[in-house]
Amino acid sequence: MAAPLPTPSPPPAPLPPTAWAVLGLLSFPGERTGYELKKWASASLRFFYWSPAVSQIYAELRRLEALGYASSRRSGPEAPRTRRAYAITDAGRAALAAWAAGGQDAGPPVLKHPLLLRVWLGHLTEPARLRALVGEHIERTRDELTQVLDALEHARGVEGWAHPQIALRWSARHLEAELELAEALLADLDGLPRPPADGPGQRPGDAPTHG
Repeated sequence: MAAPLPTPSPPPAPLPPTAWAVLGLLSFPGERTGYELKKWASASLRFFYWSPAVSQIYAELRRLEALGYASSRRSGPEAPRTRRAYAITDAGRAALAAWAAGGQDAGPPVLKHPLLLRVWLGHLTEPARLRALVGEHIERTRDELTQVLDALEHARGVEGWAHPQIALRWSARHLEAELELAEALLADLDGLPRPPADGPGQRPGDAPTHG
């Protein structure tokens, strides 16, 4: 008699990627409060995906707990302040694994670069101010790169953090490339002809004018 076929696991509930990210934070060993999850997201996830507000983390935790993907418990009376710690459940780990290995394409990265939007509108901005905005972006990116390298050093050698380290190394390379692109952007701005003292500028897509 043939052995019965194994019962297939139910598909994971339809959730936004941010909910899976919060559940992913819980997939590492130990229980964590919402505040601790916020700190960990700020030290890792924000460099390549998402920088959540504490209120958003708690909203996702409530959703995950309602689905049975996470559980929580309050601290005992001996604690100086009541805290609620969260942990992933077996159902949550199975759903997260199914989502992470899902057959659907992850989709293209979404690029929203506020500085480039301002450069695109550079015909309305003084050249010196535009250069200053790019310079501020370079300094901010250098600071981000320092923070990523610090986080990578903190994660080095920690058992079970091999994949977060790979993501952080990617983040460091991404920021290094962003610095190179920003320096090239400055060079491009320097190469522009000086606008005339008066007269309207030419809009992108306009046919060139001839004297």
